[in-house]
Amino acid sequence: MNGVNMAVLLDGFPREEVALVDDTGSSTWGEFAARADLWSGVLRGAGLRTGDRVAVVLGNRRETYEVLFGCLHAGLVVVPINWRLTPPEIAYILADSEAALVVTEPAYAANVAQASGGVTVLDCEADLADLPSADGEPVAGATLLYTSGTSGRPKGVVTTLLKVGAPIDRVAATATALGDWLEIPRGGRSLLVGPWYHSAQLFFTLYPLLRGCSVVMRRKFDAAETLALIDRYGVTISHLVPTQFIRMLRLRDTTFGGTSLVRIWHGGAPCPPAVKRDMIDWWGPVFREYYAATESGIVTLIDSPAWLKKPGSVGRSLPPNEVVIVDADGQPAPRGVEGRVGIRRNPKRSFSYLKAPEKTAEAYVAPEVFTVGDVGYLDDEGYLFLTGRSVEIIVSGGVNIYPAEIEAALLAHPGVRDAVVIGVPDAEFGEQVKALVEREPGSEVTAAELDAHCRTELAGFKVPRSYDFVTGLPREPTGKVARQALREPYWEHAGRRI
Repeated sequence: MNGVNMAVLLDGFPREEVALVDDTGSSTWGEFAARADLWSGVLRGAGLRTGDRVAVVLGNRRETYEVLFGCLHAGLVVVPINWRLTPPEIAYILADSEAALVVTEPAYAANVAQASGGVTVLDCEADLADLPSADGEPVAGATLLYTSGTSGRPKGVVTTLLKVGAPIDRVAATATALGDWLEIPRGGRSLLVGPWYHSAQLFFTLYPLLRGCSVVMRRKFDAAETLALIDRYGVTISHLVPTQFIRMLRLRDTTFGGTSLVRIWHGGAPCPPAVKRDMIDWWGPVFREYYAATESGIVTLIDSPAWLKKPGSVGRSLPPNEVVIVDADGQPAPRGVEGRVGIRRNPKRSFSYLKAPEKTAEAYVAPEVFTVGDVGYLDDEGYLFLTGRSVEIIVSGGVNIYPAEIEAALLAHPGVRDAVVIGVPDAEFGEQVKALVEREPGSEVTAAELDAHCRTELAGFKVPRSYDFVTGLPREPTGKVARQALREPYWEHAGRRI
């Protein structure tokens, strides 16, 4: 172990009490701190310096948080990577982020090896005592999250939330400020049953951990197990998504107490009002819905009592954030009038896309106001209602899917002349991916062949669930396609627009 105790962010918590629980066992706060300390030393021993980036391709396991906290103490930037990505997709993020090292596990080692391109790879299951280690005073690390864009390539979102290299106590101060602002309880126990690399899941486990809240995690979501875990471990808080609500509601007759629950956050995907109402009836008024983006963080919030008075709303702005509805000319729209949802934040909390200044500029629709493509309106009390979004974004089960990337894969098939990908209604996931395909003259390519082709290029969750073959697609002379017109027949009788 290092000569210097670096895991100071974990000091002050009961060392013999459980901090992390996964499918294989548990770690106390003392064990967690010791492992984070070891990782800090090993990463420094690998030659990494303040500001270097460490890519992490791990599942929901204790080692993930040990690596994360090791980086936070060593002034390193964590780049979470979706473990379901293909080698080319992983390789792009590694290259774009200029990752100096990648940590993975045996389940994903083959894909990472194909993608690494010479980047040093560490196995999270290695014996850290056998690896070179170096001491160093703790300084603040940070995270670099990637979000896809309509160009089809993921974009790194650079924020000022955690300042790399700052005194380590700045991390604790940030956790305190954000925790108080969002009323994240101190202590207790959180449940992680969604992918940790997603910004919301990461946020709602990292900051509670920094406030002494232990984490129970599973590698994947299972409705019956989730209900059992809440009661078994006395879970107090969690972040869930509407698809998970729907699956658990099917087990409503199951023996379930839920008396320990204090708060359930959800956002990122539309929640059908009937589903939300049923969950409140079942679990009580513990739900906090929000509107947020990787670029902005949480912008609005609404608790259960307010939502019951304003069903369908995602809440009012949390100062100093402000929601501004803008029209096509970038001018403020009156209350009740639909327009693009703009976000005005404190200039000190700005963001930029890594190596993409033009994409950063395109996000701004008015001075100091940016958008992530959503459409909605503010009522006369300032509550935000989302009515749509950029039709190029598909949200399935709470995950953003960007058609341009899928279309590029389809167009690479020799039997495809043109292709457009849209989201169509799905009762469980909100939306599912559908491909509209125009074959090359003489081609008889089938849906099964296109499915197999896409699976070699894309992560499984991006692969179209259905294919419609068409004789032509309505492209404008500029190459743009009338996506809304293509979506309309599928949504006509859905009773909703997103």
